[in-house]
Amino acid sequence: MQFTVKSTLTVLAAATLLVACGKKEEAAPAAAPAAAPAATAAVVKIGHVGPTSGAIAHLGKDNENGARLAIEELNAAGVMIDGQKVTLELMAEDDAADPKQGTAVAQKLVDAKVAGVIGHLNSGTTIPASKLYSDAGIPQISPSATNPKYTRQGFKTAFRLVADDTQLGGTLGKYAVGTLKGKSIAVIDDRTAYGQGVAEEFAKAVEASGGKVVAKEFTTDKATDFNSILTTIKGKKPDVVFFGGMDAVAGPMLKQMKSLGIKAKFMGGDGICSTELVKLGGDAIADDQVFCAEAGGVEGEAKAGMEEFKTKFKAKFNADVQVYAPYVYDGVKVMVAAMVKANSSDPAKYLPVLAATADYQGVTGPISFDEKGDIKNGALTLKTVRAGKLETLAVIR
Repeated sequence: MQFTVKSTLTVLAAATLLVACGKKEEAAPAAAPAAAPAATAAVVKIGHVGPTSGAIAHLGKDNENGARLAIEELNAAGVMIDGQKVTLELMAEDDAADPKQGTAVAQKLVDAKVAGVIGHLNSGTTIPASKLYSDAGIPQISPSATNPKYTRQGFKTAFRLVADDTQLGGTLGKYAVGTLKGKSIAVIDDRTAYGQGVAEEFAKAVEASGGKVVAKEFTTDKATDFNSILTTIKGKKPDVVFFGGMDAVAGPMLKQMKSLGIKAKFMGGDGICSTELVKLGGDAIADDQVFCAEAGGVEGEAKAGMEEFKTKFKAKFNADVQVYAPYVYDGVKVMVAAMVKANSSDPAKYLPVLAATADYQGVTGPISFDEKGDIKNGALTLKTVRAGKLETLAVIR
C-alpha cells in the first residue's frame, strides 16, 4: 500500500491530537474511586444422585425434583451461615441405577467438593458410593436406600431417612401370613442389593410367622419376560407371590401373571409402591390384589404438611409425587439446618451437628438419627390398590 502526502499529514495530525488529549487527561483531577461492588453470596454446593435415565427414571426424577424444590425454597427465604448469606447450588447427577455409574458420579461430586450429598435412590448404588463419601468426609443422606448394610459399615457420614429392609420385609412377611392368610408363598427377587435384601427379610418373617415359602425364583432388574419362572410358580399353587424389585419390572410381571391365570395376591416393598405401578400393571391389577409397604409414612397432624407438600410439588412440576420426593426434600432441609446451626458448611464442622439432629420437623415427620445414622422410630406405610389408585391401609412404627 502507498501513502500520499495528504494521508501522511492526516496521520500526523491524529497522532498530535492523541498526544494532546493524553496531556490534558494527565492534568485533570483524579476521578473519585468507584463504589465497591456488593459482596456476592457464597455458593454452597449440594449433590443429588438418582437414576434419571433407564427403566426407573420416573423415580429418580421424582427424587431430584424434591431436591430442587427444597433448594429453591431455601434460596428464596435466604440462608445465613456464620453471618454470611449463602446461595445453595444443586449438582444433580444420574447414576442410572448402575453401581459402576454410581461410584463414577460419586467421585465427580467429591472432586467438585460438594458440602453434602442427598442420595442415592437404590441400595445397589448407595452402598458402594458411600465408601467414597466416607473417605472424603462428606455427609450423605439417603432418602430411599433400605438395605441394612448401608448404615452398618461404620461410616460416620451415612444417614438414612426411611426404615430399612429388616423392618420393611419383616412387616410384609408377617402381614402375608397373619392378615392375608397366606399359607404357601412364592418369592421372586431381581438380584439387586435392594431386591435380594427385602426378599430375604420377607421370607424369614414368613417362616417365623408359620407360613411356608414354596418357591424361590429370581430375575433381573432389566427383564421383561417372566413366563418361565411364573410357570414354575403356578405349579406350586401359591396364595401369595412376593417380588423384591422395582415397579418397572413388577408391572409387566403382573400382566403375565394374569395371562397365565395366577390369581395369587402380589406383594412387594417400597420399590413397587408407586403410582407408576398402577399405570404399568393396568387392568391386570384387581382391587385388593397388590399389597406393598412404603418405607416411611406420616400420620396425625403431619398429614396436613404432607398434603401441602404434594400440592406445591404438583404446581411446580406438573407431576404427582411418586414415592420419595418428600424424603429428599427433608434431606436437603435437615442438612442445611445443620450447617446453619454449626455456623459452617464445612463437612467436618457441621457433620457432628447433623448426627445430633433431634426431632427436626420435616414434612415426613420428626427426624432424629441413631448411632448408626438410621432414622429413629422409622415408619412403614402399608398400601393396596383399589379402583386404580394406591390407598393407605395403615402406618406402622
